[in-house]
Amino acid sequence: MNDTEIQWHLGFVAAMELELMEYSSKLYFQSEHNLSKKPLQIDLLVIKKEDVDITNKIGRIFKKYNIMEYKSPDDSLNIDIFYKVQAYAALYKSDGKTVDEKKADDITVSIVRERKPIKLFKTMENMDINIEMPYEGIYYIKSGVLFTTQVILTGELPDMEHAWIKSLSYKIEFTDLKKLIYTIRGLKGEHERELADAVIDVTLKANKDLLEELRGDEEMSGVLMELAEPWIQEGRQEGRQEGIREGIIRGAVDVLKSLGHSDEEIKTVIMRKYDLSDEEAEKYL
Repeated sequence: MNDTEIQWHLGFVAAMELELMEYSSKLYFQSEHNLSKKPLQIDLLVIKKEDVDITNKIGRIFKKYNIMEYKSPDDSLNIDIFYKVQAYAALYKSDGKTVDEKKADDITVSIVRERKPIKLFKTMENMDINIEMPYEGIYYIKSGVLFTTQVILTGELPDMEHAWIKSLSYKIEFTDLKKLIYTIRGLKGEHERELADAVIDVTLKANKDLLEELRGDEEMSGVLMELAEPWIQEGRQEGRQEGIREGIIRGAVDVLKSLGHSDEEIKTVIMRKYDLSDEEAEKYL
């Protein structure tokens, strides 16, 4: 798989917002924060708008300014990259309107990656840098850094606690994908659904081999059709019965297309489910 075809970082930002959705009113998320006029960017900057204790283990170390660097499954993570992220944090700290406006003690650094960086951790060990693992999959770097720092290994995180960020992988299991889709079905807010769409888009593109299993799973077909609910609500708000019907059908078509169904397969489904003629069904494709 060509990594450039998959929007891993977009999926990461969406997954982090979903991970911390409980605190959304108290946090500000800014993706690709520019550090200077030159092309230096932080993958994700999370700012606490007010003092709040975050119980989510990923955000437990968060202070006021929280810099997050995401490494996709194909990206490397070595000692130079590690210190480059520290440098990003230092540049961010120095970029204030007044001297020491952003206190070093108010800044944290999080590096997120799926697999354990064995060589990096070995290099740190040789440098007498202390690493602790307070929670499964989360490593605190206790020395040799300017800022409070953690390395999050999504492949080691508990499945039930961090489904969104763990789904950014080439190795998601079919049962976990089904759970993710069921979770998306339960989301109510429009913004939450948009974030979930960004995550599932990455997950499905990275795991195309699972599309055939989805297509052949009778239980999932009904669930996927339910994902068209936003179009139903939109039609109701407009108060037009025909709009409701068209919204439902178009929503169903969009969902089925995102899962890789062919036009012929989609046409057969909507003709049967919505009692359409061949000509009527054709206009939705």
